[in-house]
Amino acid sequence: MGGHGASPCASCKLLRRRCTNDCIFAPYFPADDPHKFATVHKVFGASNVSKMLQELPVHQRADAVSSLVYEAKARMRDPVYGCVRAITYLQNQVSQLQMQLAVAKAEIVYIQMQQQEATNMATPIVQNSYFQVEDDKPFLHNNNNFSPHQYLNFAPSSDHHVIQDYSFKSESFFGHGMIS
Repeated sequence: MGGHGASPCASCKLLRRRCTNDCIFAPYFPADDPHKFATVHKVFGASNVSKMLQELPVHQRADAVSSLVYEAKARMRDPVYGCVRAITYLQNQVSQLQMQLAVAKAEIVYIQMQQQEATNMATPIVQNSYFQVEDDKPFLHNNNNFSPHQYLNFAPSSDHHVIQDYSFKSESFFGHGMIS
């Protein structure tokens, strides 16, 4: 009776048709997981999924089905944006973390410069050991007002004022039933 086993695949069962040996859905929508195909069918339609799978090489079909299931579940939760909202959320997280990393690196440079300056003040300074500016004063020497944040346009991380926009909660995207 089934295309790849004793019972019809989830798609043939849902569509109430006979599952043949060459059923394109059988390898990817087994009978023991009917919800998987039902979700994909509601969003994309069985005919469209069949056409997509037939156009792909066999070795790429499992990945395509996985992507279709992910997008279908995201579309069921958020019909307008689907998985784009989750992707945007993750891209924003990456941007925020990159900014925090840049601030941390700038603070490390700032601390290293302070330590170097303290070391240089304890030892005699050799003329031309620093970058010289037009007024012939060392650029870094005795510049107690120097802060890398004024040049990088970041707030110091000790203030903990990094902008974080959590306009939606991660539970809505990564909660139960997202990907099994």
